[in-house]
Amino acid sequence: MPVWPKSIYTFGLNLQTAAAEWRLRQKRADGGAQKRIFDSLTPKLALTSYWRESGVVAGTSYDNFQARVAPRSYEQLAPAIERMKRGEADVLWPGRCSFFAQTSGTTGPAKQVPVTEEMLEHFRRAELDSLLYYTVRMRHAAVFRGRHLHVGGSTALRPLPEAGRHEAYVGDISGFTALNLPAWAERHLYEPGAPIADLTDWAAKLGAIVKRTRGLDITLLSGIPNWALALASALREGSIEGKSRISSLQGLWPNFECFVHSGVPIGPFYDELRTALGPTVNFHEVYSASESFIAAQDIESGLGLRLMADAGIFYEFIPMADFDESRLDQLGRKAVPLIGVKTGVDYALVVTTPAGLVRYVLGDIVRFTSTEPPRLLYVGRTKLTLNGVGERVIEKELTDTLIAVCRRKDWTIVNFHVAPLVINSLTGQNHGRHEWWIELRPGTKATPTGPQMAVDLDAELQRLNVDYAAKRKTGSMEAPAVRLVMPGVFEHWLRYRNQWGGQYKMPRCRSDRLIADELAQVTSFARD
Repeated sequence: MPVWPKSIYTFGLNLQTAAAEWRLRQKRADGGAQKRIFDSLTPKLALTSYWRESGVVAGTSYDNFQARVAPRSYEQLAPAIERMKRGEADVLWPGRCSFFAQTSGTTGPAKQVPVTEEMLEHFRRAELDSLLYYTVRMRHAAVFRGRHLHVGGSTALRPLPEAGRHEAYVGDISGFTALNLPAWAERHLYEPGAPIADLTDWAAKLGAIVKRTRGLDITLLSGIPNWALALASALREGSIEGKSRISSLQGLWPNFECFVHSGVPIGPFYDELRTALGPTVNFHEVYSASESFIAAQDIESGLGLRLMADAGIFYEFIPMADFDESRLDQLGRKAVPLIGVKTGVDYALVVTTPAGLVRYVLGDIVRFTSTEPPRLLYVGRTKLTLNGVGERVIEKELTDTLIAVCRRKDWTIVNFHVAPLVINSLTGQNHGRHEWWIELRPGTKATPTGPQMAVDLDAELQRLNVDYAAKRKTGSMEAPAVRLVMPGVFEHWLRYRNQWGGQYKMPRCRSDRLIADELAQVTSFARD
């Protein structure tokens, strides 16, 4: 198929923007879209050995599906996925699967999930729709006139050794989607180009991107916020005009207008990003995972992201009040479809995909801000919570607490992690305590001490979380400890874990002390 001049595609994208605006305005369309997706997925699932034995039949009603098919974790599906890797056909999805996406492993060992042709179509459609949500917000499609720079993990694919004669590959989902770009997008939009995108060495990749993109017309940058900051710093350092260094990326790329961010909450990095990228750059948030592209921003920030209900994925939601990963086989009836969700309730996200992941517990916790249209917030991970003595603190509350305190004091966050501490009292009753590990940007106006910062964090978290406040009042939770670490500690930890750059991100909390104890080995401070 020939690739036409870019102006033709830009004109077409203006028309698609108008069509997307019309779709977004349709009331009560998302519930109908979800039913159509459910009805299209179940006949194909019924053709597979695994799901046929698990009770999926063509033409089944949702009530029967809910009663007969239990939610599943990755660990439960792993044996079937291994069969797919070895080339067995019709296991979780009709046919053979040749692609497997490796997750970042934020909550444990990396997973390898199947990526079928239908899943590639899902990502292709959802990624374009997410950009159309942006052009609808801007009321123009000028962002498509320039180049789009994507900063992420290596797009290189590796052969699966267990595949034998069956040709199969594993890599980041970005690698499969980059290979799956339409020809016009690959020619007219995609940066930094395949050779640089394939690089696995993060420092070498940054250097190559700086060299390649200095003179390009970049209108969009996408990536995880902290890695975007690293790129912005490298570009500013490497770009000199006259006798002065360029102060922001808009000084380097005059038409740069959009930063697409995902992976971690942008709050801790917002002020620094605003300075580094430029004063008029628009921020556009998307929510995606290796298993699914879930939601994208369609209105102003903070009001939730629009669930992509018509992009080929069937969604369900288990209230966190009922969620227990150790008894998923009993939670089939607890999961509710999109039409059954309520605002303000925390749910474990469950997906059924055209890669054969059925009622798959993604591990994310979401909260709806509205149901018509469906908009949600990512609030944490099911495995990344603090609940040692019943305080039930989630990642979003920790992030919001630190952001609020640092903004009041004009401190800039580099990275942080919160771990539990159990204190054995003389009476034999255990008390809980949170240990905050925080790295602030050097050069703040008034650098705090750990005990000073602990007072503010404690008060703010009590304001945000009533369970934590109650535990503090009864004395079963003691005041937090704050460890202010030297610059570079978190980078050192990520490098030690081979997780520096790309799609990797710092877990904000864990229910154990695995990360905290490792951080303690690479730093020192005065103990309370």
